[in-house]
Amino acid sequence: MTSGTREHLELDGGLVSCFPASVRPVPKGREQLGAVTRASTEPGPFPGIVDIFGAGGGLLEYRASLLAGKGFAVMALAYYKYEDLPKTIETLHLEYFEEALNYLLNHPEVKGPGVGLLGISKGGDLCLSMASFLKGITAAVIINGSVANVGGTLHYKGETLPPLGINRNRVKVTKDGFLDIVDLLNSPLEGPDQKSFIPIERAESTFLFLVGQDDHNWKSEFYANEASKHLQANGRKKPQIICYPGVGHYIEPPYFPLCQASLHTLADSLVIWGGEPRAHAMAQVDAWKQLQTFFHKYLGGEEGTTPAKL
Repeated sequence: MTSGTREHLELDGGLVSCFPASVRPVPKGREQLGAVTRASTEPGPFPGIVDIFGAGGGLLEYRASLLAGKGFAVMALAYYKYEDLPKTIETLHLEYFEEALNYLLNHPEVKGPGVGLLGISKGGDLCLSMASFLKGITAAVIINGSVANVGGTLHYKGETLPPLGINRNRVKVTKDGFLDIVDLLNSPLEGPDQKSFIPIERAESTFLFLVGQDDHNWKSEFYANEASKHLQANGRKKPQIICYPGVGHYIEPPYFPLCQASLHTLADSLVIWGGEPRAHAMAQVDAWKQLQTFFHKYLGGEEGTTPAKL
């Protein structure tokens, strides 16, 4: 856990970051780096991670704070629905994410030469896009992410990824009146929707996919497998994929309650996310260990892999 005071690093209204030990706010032009401190005598630098959440928007720092307590320098990055950032994800520019990435890469308390990415849901496909287009990324953990760009158009230096198409006729309604949107998105392998497939063959990072096999937001296991096929077909390293039976969309840190249904920001409706309570709880404990081990291995630090328990 973290303790002490907290300041913020602002990037055009976005935010940063949680650092272990005793990192203090450091002015840098129009930006300012801040930290969550913790009771630690361990010296830096620390492995750096950019932490990105899903389409709910806003700034969520709890995961970054918890990881800071594990010896990582973590940037919790908002990208819309926060202060003067865009109000929707209809149009996003990867240059914003590049700015945040470069700030972390150049910070003296961050161990180089590369940093890691951690993304869940929409944050997962944003991390895949960052790894594909940007430099300085060594490792990426994708939690129930899509291999295609979703929700809005993504721009970067003259290149554009359109959003994956949808078909609302495939949406089902549960007996409790919630929407089941697992089949809403079109396949990124067919027709014009292939243009939404993220060019992950460009990525130089190592990937870990954490997958809930009962994810009802979209077909996370299918996306992870297609990413693996695409990477290997293009001579890239085979990613690690860990699948959790009976586990839904929101794989959180350990002991967070299972969210089986809630309001979907983009769908503007109540939807089911999937997951069975016991399986989900056990998976969250294991996934938390797995992602830390992965980051320590590829960003510098402890090596080895924690055996999957599920």
